[in-house]
Amino acid sequence: MRVEKCYFCSSNIYPGHGINFVRNDCKMFRFCRSKCHKAFKMKRNPRKVKWTKAFRKSHGKELAIDSTFDLEKRQNVPVKYNRELWQNTVHAMKRIQEIRSRRQNQFIKQRLRAGKRLELKDDEKEVEKHLHLIEPKVTEEQVMAAAVAKTKQKLRQKEVETMEMD
Repeated sequence: MRVEKCYFCSSNIYPGHGINFVRNDCKMFRFCRSKCHKAFKMKRNPRKVKWTKAFRKSHGKELAIDSTFDLEKRQNVPVKYNRELWQNTVHAMKRIQEIRSRRQNQFIKQRLRAGKRLELKDDEKEVEKHLHLIEPKVTEEQVMAAAVAKTKQKLRQKEVETMEMD
């Protein structure tokens, strides 16, 4: 069973599914659904359409450059069947899948960490901006005590000024 890739969104196309479009120069384009086919006919660029894998990779949303992607590339070189080689390849595919998933999880965590930092900075700015709303309410007794303290201080200053003049 050969699983193809959609030309527009890079999703998997299983046998019996999708649409094939053959251009005049015999280049084949395979699409997973009519949405991709219509976008291609409207000459949309997959790197500018947000729901495609090309957009996600070009804008740093997904892991784009990694050595684990080399195995996925298609190779049109005929190889003589060898049972041992086949077993090693299957074992390597499983191991590469484990490594890829671990790296993707690490990449996602790193992207989220940056977002958390920005969110914290925004929260700090918000708190600084509206600090007057957070500060505890001042009671009437505290206001009266502060007013009495200010008047006493003014009286002392006046006394000091009168003594200096004498």
